[in-house]
Amino acid sequence: MKAQQVEKKEYGFSRTVDTAFEEAAERTREALKKEGFGVLSEIRLDEKLKEKLGVDFRRYVILGACNPPLAYRTLQEDINIGLLLPCNVIVYEADDKNRSVVAAVDARAMLSVVGENSAMTEVANEVNDRLRRVIEQV
Repeated sequence: MKAQQVEKKEYGFSRTVDTAFEEAAERTREALKKEGFGVLSEIRLDEKLKEKLGVDFRRYVILGACNPPLAYRTLQEDINIGLLLPCNVIVYEADDKNRSVVAAVDARAMLSVVGENSAMTEVANEVNDRLRRVIEQV
């Protein structure tokens, strides 16, 4: 089966790849780095669900990614924008354990809550371009 093209979702972008979870997660971290993002947080949701609820869940990681220059630009516009940061990127195991789904938030959709702001829109478009490239690289 061949990896899918990047799909636009209501509030993000996603792609299914012919790669097992651990490798897909590592490739995602590397692609984020190439696009100027650092991973500020990493939450293994499957492990937390097991720990807190005692339930088994597919392998699933949330990567809290930040591009410092772009984050700084948005913070200069609105100091409270930190409520919408960092950009979340997820990797999870597909139904076929040899495949994974990689997805990223649509920064423009997230920032739409602040209303019309050309500076914010410009940054959101740049973030989206970079995150789409991340997903395409995995």
